[in-house]
Order: sequence, then structure tokens, then C-alpha cells
Amino acid sequence: MRLFDKVIGQIVKRGRLEITYHDGRKSVLGKPEEGFPEVAISFADARAPREVLLDPRLGTAETFMDGRLRIERGDIMQLVQLVRANQPWDRGGKLRRPSLFRRVKGKLSFAANSFNRSASAKRNVAHHYDIGNDLYRLMLDSGHMQYSCAYWPREGMTLDEAQDAKLAHIAAKLSLQPGQRVLDIGCGWGGMAIYLARHADVQVLGITLSEEQLGLARERAAAAGVADRASFELVDYRDLAERADRFDRIVSVGMFEHVGRPQFETFFRACANLLADDGVMLLHTIGRMGKPGKTDAFTDKYIFPGGYIPALSETVAASEKARLIATDVETLRLHYAKTLREWYARCMAHRDEIVAMHDERFFRMWTFYLAGATAAFESGSMCNYQIQYARSRHALPLTRDYVAEAERALGQG
Repeated sequence: MRLFDKVIGQIVKRGRLEITYHDGRKSVLGKPEEGFPEVAISFADARAPREVLLDPRLGTAETFMDGRLRIERGDIMQLVQLVRANQPWDRGGKLRRPSLFRRVKGKLSFAANSFNRSASAKRNVAHHYDIGNDLYRLMLDSGHMQYSCAYWPREGMTLDEAQDAKLAHIAAKLSLQPGQRVLDIGCGWGGMAIYLARHADVQVLGITLSEEQLGLARERAAAAGVADRASFELVDYRDLAERADRFDRIVSVGMFEHVGRPQFETFFRACANLLADDGVMLLHTIGRMGKPGKTDAFTDKYIFPGGYIPALSETVAASEKARLIATDVETLRLHYAKTLREWYARCMAHRDEIVAMHDERFFRMWTFYLAGATAAFESGSMCNYQIQYARSRHALPLTRDYVAEAERALGQG
């Protein structure tokens, strides 16, 4: 398909892409270059290249999932990396004002993006997290089962060490004191709550909308001997905010991406009402390094329905309306890319088990998701933000020295 060669050839200049079409015709795009993959693909029918051109993200995903786009040399991680690395978001150069068409299209797409009301939130969470704990056991770290960006302060760390470092980094920013009450919004399988209960002598309530996560979190807390200090509930943060409960500290890791842009102000107002007047909150979320955008069709359809990756500007703007003070902001640029490559490697190593749990099409979908996410953090506009909030300007020390001191005390300095 000559149109496909022309369009993709304008993108792939560095690295090499070999294409074999359904009729046997072959083409080679790009030139070999160190640091850029060399990949060979083939199409099983004439429609597959057209579907990729019509919607590059969703079309590539579905033709790959269906076995109509085949990787003949390399793997899906290298294919996505090759294309994305040729168009890095932070490529520099002179900026020009976008055309009127692009401005209008962007505004319409943005306005139509993800609503996530309370009634649909549980269903959206179940779509991704209630597919079975066994898959996540194979993919995630063994110590804490953290399904979020790890923290890599040193070279040569294992995934387990990097996730341990992430928990210590967040615990340090919470400036915890013994006996405090902590709320973990979107607690996953309980790793953060268990860590805080064990290392900081605090009482933690973890909340989730995933029944699979709830059951395993309770099991893991009991096995760790902290069930008396780390408890878990199946409840929406909006419903919890209607109670009289208040907490000294709030932590939320990898959950804000599921809130949905129209619910940002609701989320922060709920957090402010749940937080004590001298309380501190730490929000850890995937974010956009540029302006607000929209969720791509593949992610919305197959991975995180109702989800939305926020820009820093809209996150802070929403929290300001709840009179939460942004006391510290840290941008983790490449940490998630390293984490995702570890998850991808583990999935590839456990391919047979994952296919047996689900099927071949699911495995292709899942590895495409991990490959696309990795490329977004390595070459796209994705990053992670850790935003520390307080309700009072007097709630925290005047300098950040306490963070490094607390990390050293936790063995991560």
C-alpha cells in the first residue's frame, strides 16, 4: 500500500522498519541508527494498513490483537518505540501557532472527554482491576504489589527495591507522626497502607472500588501482622466524604487518573473535607507535561474507560478551589518508563501463563498497552507528578530537609 509507505515513511527516518504486505510486496523505511530499533512487520490483508492510517493508535492495536499485523522481527515494544521515538514530544525547535482547524478540533475533543460519575466509577474500575489478581502477581513487584510508578534514585535497582523506595519517598513527604490516622484513596492491593502501618506506627484506612483488590488487601494485611492498623473498605471517596471522619494524612497513588476531568473539583473538595485542618496530603498521579489533552480511543475502549490523564495546570487549578495549598511539586520524568519496561519483561517471561488465564488476543492487547505506555513516557508527553498539599501554611517544616531525613530513617537515603 503506497499511501501507507508514504505516510509512515515521513515519520520513520531513524531506525529501520521493514514491511511485507498481504500481496507479498515489501518496503523498507528509515535508516539504521544506534539507539533506534530495527523491526520487521507484515500485514495479513489489504484492510489492515488502512485501519492503522485511519486511527494509528486504535487501528494498530486492534490489527495487532487480531493477528492481522504480525511482528516478524523484534517485538511490539520495539515497534511502538521506533515510531514514537521518531517524533519525541520534547524535540525542541521553534513553536508555531496551531491552525484554526486544529484549535477547534482540540477544543471539541477536550469538551467531549471522559465523565466519570459515581454511578459508573465502580464499573470502570472493575473493567481493569477485577480481571484477576493472578495476572498482577506475575507482573508486579513481589513485595508490595504496586501497580504504579516506582522510584529509581540509584542505578542497578530491582523492581522490588524501586517500589520500596517509592513508598519511602511518599511516606517521607507525608511527615508522619505516630498514632495519626491516614486515608489511602485507591489503595490497590494494600501495599501502601501495609507499609505505613509497619514503618510509621499509624492507623490506615484504605479504600477501593475493586472487590478483587479489597479481598487480597485484607489477606495481605493479616499476613503482615498489621490488620489491627491497616483496614480496608469498598467505598467511593465521595461517599466517604459524607461521613464525619477526618484524617491527619491522605495519600492517593495512581487513582487520580480514574477520577475524570469533570470530577476534579469534586475530588479535591472531598479530600479537603476529609483532611484535618492541620493535615497533609500527597497525590501521586500520571500527568501530561504539556497542556490538557484527551484520552486516546484504545485506552478508553480497552484499558481505562472513563479515565483521564491530567495536566499539572488543571490539577492545581481544581485543588486551588478547595483551598488546598500546593506545598511541593515533583515531576518524575523517566521513572515510569523504567517501571513499565520491568512489567513488560515480566509479562513476556510469563506469556504462557497469561495466555492460559485469558487468551492470545488478551495477551497482545495487554502487551500493546504496556508498550504504548512505555513509549509515552520515553518519547511522549507523559510523566508522573507528586503534589503535596496542606490545608494550613503552618502544617509542615519551612524547608524540605525533613523529606531526606525521613527517607534515610527508612533506609532509602
